[in-house]
Amino acid sequence: MTFSDWQSLSPADAARLVHERVAALPSAQQRAALAWLAPQAQLADELTGNSAPLSGVPFAAKDLFDAVGLPTFAGSAFLPEVRPTPAADGAFIRDVRAAGGALAAKAHMHEFAYGITGENPHYGDCELPGHPGRTTGGSSSGSALLVKAGVVPLALGTDTGGSIRVPAAFCGLYGFRMVPHHAWIADGFPLAESFDTPGFFTAHAADLRATLDALVPESPRPSTLDPRPLRGAYLVLPGLAPELERAFVAAAQRLAGPLPQSVAAELLPLFAPAAELYAILGGAETRVIHAPFYAHYRDRYDANVRARIDRALTLTDAEIARAQANRDAITAAWAALFRDYDYIVLPGSPYPAITKAQCTIEMRSRILSLTVPASMASLPVLALPVPLPDTGGLTTALQIVVPTIHSPAIRHALALHG
Repeated sequence: MTFSDWQSLSPADAARLVHERVAALPSAQQRAALAWLAPQAQLADELTGNSAPLSGVPFAAKDLFDAVGLPTFAGSAFLPEVRPTPAADGAFIRDVRAAGGALAAKAHMHEFAYGITGENPHYGDCELPGHPGRTTGGSSSGSALLVKAGVVPLALGTDTGGSIRVPAAFCGLYGFRMVPHHAWIADGFPLAESFDTPGFFTAHAADLRATLDALVPESPRPSTLDPRPLRGAYLVLPGLAPELERAFVAAAQRLAGPLPQSVAAELLPLFAPAAELYAILGGAETRVIHAPFYAHYRDRYDANVRARIDRALTLTDAEIARAQANRDAITAAWAALFRDYDYIVLPGSPYPAITKAQCTIEMRSRILSLTVPASMASLPVLALPVPLPDTGGLTTALQIVVPTIHSPAIRHALALHG
C-alpha cells in the first residue's frame, strides 16, 4: 500500500489495519521487530486527518529515537536503567509528527546499532518477510521489516556504516541516509557521533519522494536559459557475487555511465582498507559513549557487541591516527569527484539477503567495504532497490551518493530509476 492508499482509509480503519498486519506476522517476528505498538484507539486518534503532507500516514521509528513517555532501549536489555524515560519526543519523531505522520510503533534493532545483520539475542533476529532464515540486515532491522511486511508505509532508521542502505538492499526498499550532526540524530542514542545519520525507508519511490518533499526540500538550481544537465557515474566495487555485479551494472546504466578507468584506479586503493579503518574510528567513539556504564553492564551486552567494544578499548592513538588519515583522504577524493559529477552510483550489497550462517565477521567486512566509503566522507546516500532475476524475489540496491541532502540529483535519480 502506498501513502495514498493509507490516506484513503478512515483513521479507525488504518489503525485496525496496522494491528491486523502485526497479528499476521509470525509471533517470533512480532517480538523481534516491535519494541512498542501504539494502542489501536490511540493510533486512530493520531491518524485523524489534517492538511499536513503526511497526514494519515502511520510510521515506525527505530528504538533509539525518543518518543514521549516511552523507554528507549536501543536494542538492549537495560538502557532504561541508565537513561531516563523521555519527557518529550526527540527531534525526528517530533518533526515527522508535525508533518502529519502518526507514530504507530517503535522498532527493535541490532543492539546499540552496532551491527549490520539484524541479529538480536534479546528479542530475536529480524528475518526478510517471505524468506524465512534470511536476514533483513541491520541495524535498522525492525524498521525495515515493518515496511517490507506492509505494517507501515514509512519507518525511521539510522545509518552509521550502512544501517539503512543494507536493509534497503536486502528488503527491496527505498532508503535515504542523511548526514552526521543533523538535528534529527543529535538527541537519539548514539553509536559513533561523527558517523551517525538519521534516515528513513519506504516501499515505493513516490512515497520516498513525498517524504523528501515534506521533510528534506530540494535546493533550487541556478536559473539559466540552458542549465547544465545533472551528471553521474557508476563505479563497480570489488567483492560482488557475479550475479550481483551483472544486476548492478544493468541498473546503474539507467542512471549514468561508468566512471573513467583512470579515476576508478585512484579511488579503489583508497576505498580498499576503509571498512577496517572505519571500524577503528567508530570503535573509538563508541567506547566513549558506553564508558559510563559498560563495566557494570558488560555481561548484559550481546556477545558480538561486547567483543567490538572490548576491541575498541584496546585501540591505540597510532591506529586512530592512521584511520583518520584515510578518512581525510577519502573525504578529499569525494570532494574532487563532486567537482565533476553530481552523483556517484555504487553497489549496495555484495549478495542478496544473507542467511544466519553467513552472518560472519568476514561477511560484515565485505558488506561494509561497499557502504563505508560514503560514511567516511559523511555523505548522504539514496538507496534504490534492484530485483535479482531468478531468485524468488531477492534484491540488492544502488547507492546514489550525493554531496548534500538538498541535491537535485536525489529526485533526478529517483525519476530515472522509475
